[in-house]
Amino acid sequence: MSKAHMSKIYNETQQRLIDYLLKYVKHGKRFFKAKHIARDLGLTPREVGVNLGVLSKMYPKLKIERWSYSNATTWNVELRRVAV
Repeated sequence: MSKAHMSKIYNETQQRLIDYLLKYVKHGKRFFKAKHIARDLGLTPREVGVNLGVLSKMYPKLKIERWSYSNATTWNVELRRVAV
């Protein structure tokens, strides 16, 4: 999916989150604390949580699940398997 096409579907914050998550998931990371993503991207943990909730329903390449809460919401993120 091209950046131009993505900008019509996802807002700037969501695009930044997608880029961030893909970068780390491709290297094997699966669990992310909202407060750490927020710190890295200059967002609030609430902005991260709201946008990850939206992306969990509409971004086809990642499986995003709210995992747990201990000092901050933890999200489990995996690449989706595409059926061949």
